Amino acid sequence: MRINKFLAASGVASRRECDKLIEDGKVTINGKRAVLGVEVGECDEVKVNGNTVSLKKNEYYILNKPKGYICSVSDDKGRKTVMDLMPDGAGRIYPVGRLDYDSEGLLILTTDGELAQHLTHPSNEVPKTYLVRVEGILNENELNPIRSGIEIDGYVTKKCKAHIVETNKAFTKVHITLKEGKNREIRKMFAAIGKEVNLLKRIKVGELSLRGLDRGAYRKLNKQEVEYLMSL
Repeated sequence: MRINKFLAASGVASRRECDKLIEDGKVTINGKRAVLGVEVGECDEVKVNGNTVSLKKNEYYILNKPKGYICSVSDDKGRKTVMDLMPDGAGRIYPVGRLDYDSEGLLILTTDGELAQHLTHPSNEVPKTYLVRVEGILNENELNPIRSGIEIDGYVTKKCKAHIVETNKAFTKVHITLKEGKNREIRKMFAAIGKEVNLLKRIKVGELSLRGLDRGAYRKLNKQEVEYLMSL
């Protein structure tokens, strides 16, 4: 197994970040400085910053994140993090991507840096679907600027899918599927058409959904689900 894949599979970091560790001379194999592309086997001793790294079985979880939690392993301001919802024996898992403090829904947590890199790298364009609720009435035509790309913060968003799933005088619910995920992008997109988002929930990554998972609950992903996510 190549050294960067070994490190990523051991939960050190994403494969790209592992390449940087190798280039910076922070990785050794049997006491010698590692180089990019070198192969490692079961009998080799691998260290990162002097600490021994061993290949272990990765952990994969899906969490239905509630509002009021940040997507971080820790927080210097003392706020609740998604790690507070996970079991103590989950290992060195970390959240893949971000849902902001006021958003909720599907979040993947894992020790697998390779999967995390795959799901978050912009070039892979992994589709993520959200339920958005805005105040008041919204019609399909008003969604056209969002579908075709709308200017926010000096850039134009990519084309996306969006359709109304419920509407009345008080609010409108929309399903929107993006293949990018800049900070607070959905809220800004709707603000650009004069609508304030009062509920934002990620409901799918690809076709993986929250079906049967209560708010604040988690479960382990099975092998087939992990393989599916890597295929997106």
